[in-house]
Order: sequence, then C-alpha cells, then structure tokens
Amino acid sequence: MMELFIQQIINGLHIGSIYALIALGYTMVYGIVKLINFAHGDVMMVGAYTAFVGITVLDLSIGMALLLAVIVCSVLGVTIEKIAYKPLRNAPRMWALITAIGVSFFLQSLIMILFGAGTKPFPSFASSPIKIGNLQVSQITIVSVAIAVILMVFLELFIKKTRLGKAMRASSEDSQAASLMGISVNRTISLAFFIGSALAAIGGVLFVVAYPQVKPMMGVMPGLKAFIAAVLGGIGIIPGAMLGGFTLGFIESFTKGFVSSFWPPATLWADAVLFSVLIIVLLIKPTGILGKNIREKV
Repeated sequence: MMELFIQQIINGLHIGSIYALIALGYTMVYGIVKLINFAHGDVMMVGAYTAFVGITVLDLSIGMALLLAVIVCSVLGVTIEKIAYKPLRNAPRMWALITAIGVSFFLQSLIMILFGAGTKPFPSFASSPIKIGNLQVSQITIVSVAIAVILMVFLELFIKKTRLGKAMRASSEDSQAASLMGISVNRTISLAFFIGSALAAIGGVLFVVAYPQVKPMMGVMPGLKAFIAAVLGGIGIIPGAMLGGFTLGFIESFTKGFVSSFWPPATLWADAVLFSVLIIVLLIKPTGILGKNIREKV
C-alpha cells in the first residue's frame, strides 16, 4: 500500500510539472494584461505538432525539435497578441475573452486542415526507468520536474531582479503610470506573451513525449487543467502557478490510483474531481492559495 502511495506521488509530480509549466504561461499573461488566454492550451498543441513535424519530417533530435517548438510558439503568441488582443486592450474584458475562444477554435481548425482530425503517433523514445525497490521512476518524469522547477526559479529571478522583469511588474501594477515613466507597455506585454507561449511549447513537447500521440484537440483538457492550477495557486503569482500545478497533479494521480479502483473509469472521475476543486476554490478563496485580496477604489 505504501509503495502504491509513493508511486502515485511520483506520477503526480510528473503530470503536475506539465500543468505547472502551462499554468506559468497563464500567469505571465494574466499578471500584466488581466486576460485569461483560453487559446493558451492550443498554443501548447501547436508546440506538440511543431515537434512532431521536426522529428518526423525534418529528422531533428528531440532537443532541436523542442527548440523549434519554442521558437514557433513564441512567435505565434506575440502574433496572436498583436492581431487579436491588442486592438481590444481598452475594450470590455468580455470581448477579449470571446476573442480568445475564437483564437482557440481557429488554431484547432487550422491544425485539422493541415494534419487532419485524426490522432497521429508521436515518435517514442526508449528509456529504461530508474528502479528503487518495487518503485519505477521514468526518466521523462525526472526531466519534466527538473525543467519545471528550474524555469520557475529562473522566471522568479527574472521578474524580481532584471530591468525587464521590473518593467513587467510596473506594467502589471499600473500600465499608465509605467508608460509615463518611460516603460514601453506594448513591448512588455509582447514579452509576456513571448515567454508564456514558450512555456506552453515546452509543456506541450513534454506532454507528447510522455503520452506519445498528437491530435488537434489535445490542448483543450491540459489547458483547462492548467488554468485550474493557476487559479488554485493564485493566478498572476509565479510560485502559485507551480504550487497549483503540482497540487492538481497529486489530486489527479491519487484519484486515478485509488478512487478509480472503486468507481471506474479513472479519467472521468479524475476530471470531475479537478473541476470540483476549481468550484470549491472560487467559493472559498477566489484569490487562490497564495493570492491576496486587493481592495479597489470605486
């Protein structure tokens, strides 16, 4: 029983690290423009397809395919911001939200046109798991967790220590005052989309390496779960995105490992529990675990 418990923790760390990477992208964008970019999961999907093309068509290594995915998704994220979101920056938030959903459908439809609506196998990479007694830890789990933690630390240092990071924080607090101080708010917002989309690409590639198949709708559920992770930890807060991602990973892993043994199927129960967590968090603490209530003057 104890070995099963520890194995589920390991599994939770794996999927949680992917949710955390995608949630970091949500947090980067929301922290500055207060926009829930529901196309973010589909940017992750584009990153997975880019890596798929890089490996199967261009014959790239997984590392070079990852780099290609990061470049393509970063450029895509900035392009989406310039074309779809920037004209609506001063419009009601509902308009931007509807536009984000439209961008999501556009990306899904574009991939269906280019690659078809069916599922395609992603090249698998044989690697022997690390065995500790009866426990097994896959190498992709170690890589995913390490990348997620390193990127979180890097982002936190970038935001707090660098000039660009301080500009992003200033734009998040008050974009008009930041503009008066000589900060290019447009460039700062583009940088947020650039970084957020790069993180989505990394999450997408790690996801398809662990679950080797690509399909146009593959970004929907991971994107929604990453959004729940961002809300759970405190959207707009980088450590909160990491905390929410790993917490959600543990919840999903334990649900599949234990609850599903009594009431299958596992996936449906896991998804139901995760969305229930979102409802409970919004009812009890809408700002998330690390979020703070902010008073607004009327």
